[in-house]
Amino acid sequence: MNSKKVLTNLIWRFLERSGAQIVNFVVTIILARLLSPEHYGTIALVTVFITILQTFVDSGFGNALIQKKDADDLDFSSVFYFNMVSCSVLYLAMFFAAPFIADFYGVAELTAIVRVISLKLIVSGVKNVQQAYVSKHMMFKNFFYATSTGTVLAAIVGIAMAYMGYGVWALVAQQLINLTVGTAVLWFTVSWRPKLIFSFKRLKGLISYGWKLLAVSLINTMYNEGRQLVIGKVYTAADLAVYNKGRQFPDLFVNNVNTSIDSVLFPALSNEQDNKENVKAMTRRAIRISSYILSPFMVGLALVSEPLTVFLLTEKWIESARFMVVFCIAFLFRPLNTANLNAIKAIGRSDIFLKIDIIKIVVGIIALIIAVPHGTFAIAISFLVSSAIGVFINVSPNKKLLNYGYIEQIKDLLNPIIPILAMIITTYAAGCLSLSPFLMLCVQVPVGIITYIVVSAITKNESFHYSLSMIKRFFKKRGKDK
Repeated sequence: MNSKKVLTNLIWRFLERSGAQIVNFVVTIILARLLSPEHYGTIALVTVFITILQTFVDSGFGNALIQKKDADDLDFSSVFYFNMVSCSVLYLAMFFAAPFIADFYGVAELTAIVRVISLKLIVSGVKNVQQAYVSKHMMFKNFFYATSTGTVLAAIVGIAMAYMGYGVWALVAQQLINLTVGTAVLWFTVSWRPKLIFSFKRLKGLISYGWKLLAVSLINTMYNEGRQLVIGKVYTAADLAVYNKGRQFPDLFVNNVNTSIDSVLFPALSNEQDNKENVKAMTRRAIRISSYILSPFMVGLALVSEPLTVFLLTEKWIESARFMVVFCIAFLFRPLNTANLNAIKAIGRSDIFLKIDIIKIVVGIIALIIAVPHGTFAIAISFLVSSAIGVFINVSPNKKLLNYGYIEQIKDLLNPIIPILAMIITTYAAGCLSLSPFLMLCVQVPVGIITYIVVSAITKNESFHYSLSMIKRFFKKRGKDK
């Protein structure tokens, strides 16, 4: 596949995710001032169920359609109708389970909330196939318009309802409108429509590949939700809040970069699945570029964790700064994980994907069990340790499948090491000044950015020049289109 097309779609996906995150971040701050913690707590009680059920909708078939080289209207239409039926069943299950969920938590209002917010399941069933079609045909500009429109309209409605005193329903409306509007925009901007055709045989073939990815997503979702439940059960709500706040900012940056690369890389690799050399070359490029982009964010965030925490969250959240450092270090491994797992999926080895994920979950659970008696910071360290071990587990299959081993991959991951070291030295030195948190950020952040870019240019870092040339081509092409 044309590398120019891949990077153009990557930029569109990154712009989409970044724009959505920025708007949501601002909206979260505004809503937090208008609504009480109880409102957020009420939504959180429901979210765990919706998150798990939505895994059934979002995983498996979508990836199977992207991975299948000759997927046609019969495949897409069969999945579409199957999704609509299964999502309707899931919604009915939540509709009738709503009173029991409300009784379980002792919150009568949850019955109506569960029944309304569960409509997301049906909307997601429609969006899932459209999303797969857009991804398979590398039309990520459509995602940008759909997500931007949905996010902005949902923000306006959510803030207006919160201001008018609708409480928790402002959060319900924000989530539903965001998903519904985004789905509607995709529906009207993508030419594909379901045909009146269906094949159980085609569906069975897609299930043989997709069920393993569904199992992986389901296991991961339950594992991640379980980690939160353990902390909340064993320790106090304040301890959980500090832990989550420490992860919030690293998550913001990582999800933007990782989601962008993940959604573009998988269809790009799937198109080259029969050529292992091309798959390896694209995987290497993905690791080098994502490492070059992600590393300065994570290292820089770790270096300014204290002044950033005090400035944005006030002194009472200062303890979360050390958690932030741990998560920043753990997320430095993400480029290896994302690229390797996408390569394994793209060449059709979802069986390997499932096996290594089960091994990683077992490692994570063992690390969590060992850490729980020693406090929440030990739990954060256990996440870092299990993430590091997970890298070696993820890399292992591609040593054989792509002839892409540990040493070669670590070298690609460390390609920005010189600019990073220079950035650490200058940013740390700037942090030694006796300044207020705000002024400290005003000094450290520009110093770190300038150092990273200048040293990258001086050392002729290949990823820097490659990214720069592709960005120039992207905006040059946009100019011509206008």
